[in-house]
Amino acid sequence: MNRLTRILLLLVSTILAAKAGEPLRLFAYNIKHGQGMDGKIDLERIARVIARENPDLVALQEVDKNCKRSGSVDQAAVLGRLLKMEHRFGKFMDFQGGEYGMAVLSRLPIEATNVHKLPLGAEPRCALEIVVKSPGWPGRVSFVSIHNDWTKEEIRVKQVSALIGLLERQKHPFVLAGDFNAVPKSTSLNLLEKDGWEMLRKKRANTWSSVDPKVEIDFFFAKGFPLFSFEDKVIDEKVASDHLPIAVEVSPKEGKKD
Repeated sequence: MNRLTRILLLLVSTILAAKAGEPLRLFAYNIKHGQGMDGKIDLERIARVIARENPDLVALQEVDKNCKRSGSVDQAAVLGRLLKMEHRFGKFMDFQGGEYGMAVLSRLPIEATNVHKLPLGAEPRCALEIVVKSPGWPGRVSFVSIHNDWTKEEIRVKQVSALIGLLERQKHPFVLAGDFNAVPKSTSLNLLEKDGWEMLRKKRANTWSSVDPKVEIDFFFAKGFPLFSFEDKVIDEKVASDHLPIAVEVSPKEGKKD
C-alpha cells in the first residue's frame, strides 16, 4: 500500500467516524399547501422555516402538485429545489387540475419509494415511505410521512392498523412523522405504542392551530433503532401555516435509552 492510498483510507475512515456520531435531524410540517395565516401562498417562506433546522429528512403534509389554488406548481419539487434536497410526492387524490397529497424531502440518497394506500376516510389517504441510508449511524432507515383522517378516531384506528401491517415486513429502523390528527393516549396512537413504536416527545406541546395551539396532533414515532437518545422541539412559527412544525435530533447512545 503506497503513501497516497494510506492517506486516502485514513481520510475516508475519519469522515465515516465523524458521520457515525452525528445526529439524524428530522422535521415534520403540515404546510396547508403553502398558505399562511395571512392568506398568502409562499413556498419560499416555508423553505426558510425548514432551512433554519437544517434537517436530513422532512415529512410534509397537505402538499399540492399542479393545483390551481396554489398556482399550478409542483410544490414538492419547488421546495426540493429551494432546499437542495431530493423530493418524493404521494398522491391522495386528483384536485383542481392537479394532485393533492403529501411529500418527503431528503438530503440522504433515496434508495426506494413506497406509497402505501390506507383505508378511506373523509378523503383518500396514503402513507409515503422512502428508504435512505446514512453513511454512518444508523444506516438504512425508512422515513414515512403520515396524515391520518381528521374526522373519526375509528377511521384513524383502521389506518394505523393497516400501516403497521404494511411496514412489518421490513427489519431496518423506521420513523413515522407528521399529522396524526390524534391526541396522546388516543386509541390509534396507543396501537403504535403497543406495537413497539416510541413517541419522540419529551414534553407535551400543542401543535394546532399555529396562532392559538389547543391540541397536540403532530408527532414522530420511531421503531427498530439501535440504542439512541433524542432532543425534540415544537417550533414557534405562527404565520407560515396553520400547524406548528416539529423537529427532532436522534443520536446514538451508550447505556440506557431516553
